[in-house]
Amino acid sequence: MAATAANDARLNFRLPAEAKQAIEQAAALTGQSVSDFAVSTLLRTAQTLVQESDRTVLTKRDRKVFVALLDDVDAKPNAALSAAARRYKKRSR
Repeated sequence: MAATAANDARLNFRLPAEAKQAIEQAAALTGQSVSDFAVSTLLRTAQTLVQESDRTVLTKRDRKVFVALLDDVDAKPNAALSAAARRYKKRSR
């Protein structure tokens, strides 16, 4: 997180006392305040989840099929792809 970022948003939640104690202990072990520890841990997990959701993982078979389709010079776009391209071009103007 950038050092110049303003802390102008809040998250409030309840949790079991045992969870709070574990978080406090972990924060102390890292030398961070509970707030700094919670923010850094939540942010790191959130960023990982978002990155993973933006990525498509293909099997070897699917990758071969995908690349073969990309390399097929005789392939023609279907109606759905053509419509999507027209919509994209309209929005991009």
